[in-house]
Amino acid sequence: MDWLHVVCYFFGGAFLSNAVPHFVSGVMGEPFQSPFAKLRGKGLSSSTVNVLWGFFNIVVGYLLVCRVGNFELKVTADALPFGMGILAMGLLGARLFGELHGGNTPERT
Repeated sequence: MDWLHVVCYFFGGAFLSNAVPHFVSGVMGEPFQSPFAKLRGKGLSSSTVNVLWGFFNIVVGYLLVCRVGNFELKVTADALPFGMGILAMGLLGARLFGELHGGNTPERT
């Protein structure tokens, strides 16, 4: 496999993972952080902006995964970088958004 495919599948997974919170928040009519808000990434953007940003991420993710090379989900060499991109962006999102929504506080038992 070409190393460029690995890079594209990784970033495709990252873009698709990033699409989820923005698109879902927007469809629910909820404001959410986006790169377009005042206080970039910390301020809230409208639900419409988040639907558009989420959709943009879906399109880019699709292009990187489905239009580069011959991605096969059953092929570990394809699925691994894709999954690692999803995991990396998921952890980054949990860290960044958790600080703003109280998700990074330790649970007390």
